[in-house]
Amino acid sequence: MITITEASIEDIAKIQEIAKITWPITYGEILTVAQLDYMLDLIYSTEALSKQIQHKEQLFYLISDADSIIGFIGIEHHYKNEAVTKIHKIYLLPETQGKGYGKIVFEEIAKMASENNSKELLLNVNRFNTALNFYKKLGFEIKETVDIEIGNGYLMEDYVMGKQM
Repeated sequence: MITITEASIEDIAKIQEIAKITWPITYGEILTVAQLDYMLDLIYSTEALSKQIQHKEQLFYLISDADSIIGFIGIEHHYKNEAVTKIHKIYLLPETQGKGYGKIVFEEIAKMASENNSKELLLNVNRFNTALNFYKKLGFEIKETVDIEIGNGYLMEDYVMGKQM
């Protein structure tokens, strides 16, 4: 059984810890070490996370099993003032994968989205990320291909995927 609880400023260190564990595994064969480090610092610095949590730019939630915190999500309801919930971040520790937790987390995100009158879930995924197949199994479809400049000469080469609710 897992639980999902809203994260606060006090949880930033745990979010950073999970990101530092999951990112090299998730993106290690896709991105250079330099780009990984740059993106982790850009997205998961204490300053960046504090701003997002305090201003509710994203709602962060911790995912826990009976023993410990095993992941986190960052979502945004009413994305671009539309009836859309954008899943900005979803990371589970590697040892939890394959246990059905990802599917449960997406079901919970869908419930939260529905409660906020969303008609669609949206996410970006790196075009070379193996999670792409998992998202397709959950019913997400590729809507567009995007290249997003993030500074330092780096690009995020993503698919935007959506799922009607």
